[in-house]
Amino acid sequence: MIATLSRRERLLVVAALGVVGAVGGWAFALQPILEHTRATAELVPAREQALQQRRELVARRGAIAADLEATGRRLEAVSARLLTSATPAVAASELQKLAKDMAAEAKTEIRSERILEPKERGELLEVPIEIAVSGEIRQLVALLARLEAAPKLLTVQDLRVRVVNLAQPRDLLATLTLSGFILPAKAKT
Repeated sequence: MIATLSRRERLLVVAALGVVGAVGGWAFALQPILEHTRATAELVPAREQALQQRRELVARRGAIAADLEATGRRLEAVSARLLTSATPAVAASELQKLAKDMAAEAKTEIRSERILEPKERGELLEVPIEIAVSGEIRQLVALLARLEAAPKLLTVQDLRVRVVNLAQPRDLLATLTLSGFILPAKAKT
């Protein structure tokens, strides 16, 4: 077919193919390369900043390791103050025993005990009990001081005090809601 064309027509066909090749090369080869180069050039500052942050992080590795170790020690110290059992029933039993021992040390009498429903407090599980204690005001104050200074982390959620006998207001009846904390089994894994 090209053989039947005149020299001028062949020259026009070659020129048209050259123009189509140049436009196609620009559109399909050179343009994507230029856009990729522009996009990469725009990413350079962000990548330099990320690299600088990583270098600073690597440079602070010793300080971060020391902070991590100190936090681990604090966590172990706080964990030692939690009740030892991972199940609420056994933890409530341990809490009852602690309360009975402290009440005996404070020379008060425990009149009743009741285990309340455990509540989730973030990653900890709060195990509350309600105890009714009778004694004189000094004995109740001594009991509260012992609870505050306990080796385990105990909180008094509620305290109600009333006089047992209005005719002789010596003995008081205090109802305490006492809580201890455990790490549930799912948090230990």
